[in-house]
Amino acid sequence: MNILDKIDQEQMRYDHPDFRPGDNVKVHIRIIEGTKERVQVFQGVVLKKKRGAMNATFTVRKVSHGVGVEKTFALHSPRLEKIEVVTKGRVRRSRLFYLRERRGKAARIRERGVN
Repeated sequence: MNILDKIDQEQMRYDHPDFRPGDNVKVHIRIIEGTKERVQVFQGVVLKKKRGAMNATFTVRKVSHGVGVEKTFALHSPRLEKIEVVTKGRVRRSRLFYLRERRGKAARIRERGVN
């Protein structure tokens, strides 16, 4: 194991819950504005998850005031306060980009565990 891998292992976070694309999550992010610091919650559906060591990311999409908003978060970032899984979605693919064209009831995702 070289030095870079060792540094990556020390900085990786393992306190996040297990979530998959299709799940509805609340992402608590630390926002720094000047000298003040606050926690902002971003709730939406996980569109994709990029696996990897320190470069693992996930993208969350929500509709805010009729406009679709997508944010990509680094999974091991120190800015992430916590991730809460609200509902677990039942989907058949790993990239849910088709949700971008869907509106209203067509954009619904069935819940995992419910037939």
